Amino acid sequence: MAIKVGFIGCGFIALTKHLPGMSQEKDVEMAAFCDIIVEKAEKAKKEFGTSNSKVYTDYKTLIADPTIDVIHVLTPNASHAEITIAALEAGKHVMCEKPMAATSADAKKMLEARDRTGKLLTIGYQYRHYNENQVAKKVIDEGYLGDIYYSEASYIRRRGVPTWGVFTDKAQQGGGALIDIATHVLDLSLFMMNNYDVDYVVGTSFEKLGKMLTPEQQGQTNMFRHGMQDPWNNETFEVEEFAVGYIKMKNGAVIHLKSSWALNMADTPAQVLLCGTKGGLDTTDSRVRLNHIVAGQQSITMVGDKVAPYVPGFSSGEPPPSLEAQYWVNAIKGEGDLFVTADQAYVVTRILEAIYDSSKTGKAIHF
Repeated sequence: MAIKVGFIGCGFIALTKHLPGMSQEKDVEMAAFCDIIVEKAEKAKKEFGTSNSKVYTDYKTLIADPTIDVIHVLTPNASHAEITIAALEAGKHVMCEKPMAATSADAKKMLEARDRTGKLLTIGYQYRHYNENQVAKKVIDEGYLGDIYYSEASYIRRRGVPTWGVFTDKAQQGGGALIDIATHVLDLSLFMMNNYDVDYVVGTSFEKLGKMLTPEQQGQTNMFRHGMQDPWNNETFEVEEFAVGYIKMKNGAVIHLKSSWALNMADTPAQVLLCGTKGGLDTTDSRVRLNHIVAGQQSITMVGDKVAPYVPGFSSGEPPPSLEAQYWVNAIKGEGDLFVTADQAYVVTRILEAIYDSSKTGKAIHF
């Protein structure tokens, strides 16, 4: 019997990741689509559903449908907790898009609902599944780095502000570049280090270019072929466009985190650098560069084939298979473990929140 999935939120991330990915899973029925803008839900049904798929504008009605097994929560960050908790309480397994929630308090409530209901909860950190990050994790797990004590996690867009949806609305998103894209590389660093035991966090966020650049000065990129070539309204730009963080782990390891939507430096695609007692690596240029000792000599080894950087969406024909969807469906069927656990994502949310709090108070935030 097919797993019936309902999708709440039918915007960009639904159309470019979740719907294409799940549509490739043979044991999945794309059963319901929900969006407060009914035309978006109808478009999603037309492209990925069947004649029997249902369309909703109220997520509560979708969740109340007893035939739905799984819910994907693909809405603005501030609503993640409310919808996820309701879905779990209704007996559904839940995939919630990253970040887990806008606040750590909300994320904790999601964990509690998962524990109460016994249903599965995962978070959409798809960067873990990219080829270079899979290779890097295998290199680390095979012991080439030894004890990892330093990491840099960066995602820099010189000009790459998402101008669709509500990305610059602080009330709905909780923040800007930090909570939107730094969350990915922070998750990667913690995952690769297999270290979630935080001591304290210091950070600063900046609200400068987003509020001051005129449309003529912005020079947006066309990075995602979706909205980033459009100018933003700096009068309604309510979030930070750049943030940095220093994360000290209880074992002494350190993570240096930085991310921007707008910063006067060259673009740096999502990448991590890790240094250990035996060697180091980075994922520069979508490949794994291993720095180690071979025959007593300092050596650099490129591990794995070069792969194209991630661009949401697909140009034509059938969407490509999705490892994120495959792992998720296998876990639902009881044929594998969750690849991203909610407990891991909760730590990411706590760190992001701590950077914002540190920026406001000028103090270190101790865990």
